[in-house]
Amino acid sequence: MSAVNAWYRTFQFVFNYAMKFLPWRKALPIEGAGAIQKIPAILTDEGVTKVMVVTDPGLMAAGVAPRVIKVLEDAGMPYELYSDVQPNPTTDTVGEIYELYKSSDCNGFVAIGGGSSMDAAKATAAQVKYPHKTLKQLKGILKVRKKLDPFIAVPTTAGTGSETTVAALITDSKTRHKYGIMSMPLIAHFAILDPELTLGLPPHITSTTGMDALTHAVEAYLCWTYNTAESKRFALDATAKIAVNLPKVYADGSDVEARGQMLDAAYKAGFAFTRSGVGNIHALAHALGGIYNTPHGLANAVVMPIVLEDYGSKVYKKLAIFARTSGIAEDSTPDDVAAKAFIQYIRDLNERMQIPAGFDFIKDEDIEQMITWALKEANPLYPVPVIYNRKRYRHVIEILRI
Repeated sequence: MSAVNAWYRTFQFVFNYAMKFLPWRKALPIEGAGAIQKIPAILTDEGVTKVMVVTDPGLMAAGVAPRVIKVLEDAGMPYELYSDVQPNPTTDTVGEIYELYKSSDCNGFVAIGGGSSMDAAKATAAQVKYPHKTLKQLKGILKVRKKLDPFIAVPTTAGTGSETTVAALITDSKTRHKYGIMSMPLIAHFAILDPELTLGLPPHITSTTGMDALTHAVEAYLCWTYNTAESKRFALDATAKIAVNLPKVYADGSDVEARGQMLDAAYKAGFAFTRSGVGNIHALAHALGGIYNTPHGLANAVVMPIVLEDYGSKVYKKLAIFARTSGIAEDSTPDDVAAKAFIQYIRDLNERMQIPAGFDFIKDEDIEQMITWALKEANPLYPVPVIYNRKRYRHVIEILRI
């Protein structure tokens, strides 16, 4: 092991010890069809007098966000609406929400959507508590220590897990660098897991967000440290549920039961990676999102089998457990065979759901920037099974290009 890698592993070992003393908690899940009806009562109980609703144009046009808004209106709960969150939300977007929040005298948040809406709202909630700091000053770990205003996350996709995480991922409007604000108070206070809100998802959103959840579970379980018995159990359970239910909801978007199972899987996968961490798949996906605005779930889905295969024997034992618990391999199947079957399962599932095997838009002149950002994100924080250097990232990126 090189001196640099030894330092990374030492950091992760020490950080794992420190994490045991952090105030871990979960967003309280409110589950089942019609769960959105409980939002006004929750807000009232939390002392919210006017709530900031954060969502995106697509959900407004599809009528999904208006359903939640109508629940607020019917209950007489005052609200302010920001509905222009774009994929990979920017610092400019957070600035706009912040100004609206302050000028409207809001004192709570309802974030409706996928990771983009939730990340934008979380970052704004942090900014509210630290008005004299920039988002860049809040990036990294444990910079936000103050309790946020009441925050309700309403996922409309079963994938991002943002309703459970400590992170808000934001893209700098000028540099296009995508970075994370990662602190305990950013965990939502409540997660509304209403499968009826996901019924209208188009197949390509269903597929990529579902693969996003699978990536969360897989990377969390592959972490060599930070894991707990609960996070590992959640990762395995989420993977098994995704294996059964993602093909169902892709083929039949109206399957309420399967949609509910996917929301539960996404929640559990989100908790698993929040507690355990992610890895090189996410580091590359974030670089793709920053430079090319690639949707995060799509980036994870495409990168995942390439990185898992590149890890080789370092992950065979754990991937074999995934394969067996998900019904992809028999209990008697050797680890290496079962692990390769799991990777092939991911590739086959991607193909079945029309997710590409690579990307044709990666430019030569962007590769060094991708590598720099991925390295900075992953090392030393992520407890990956294989530590990547510039050469290893370049190798994976070249495979990624088609």
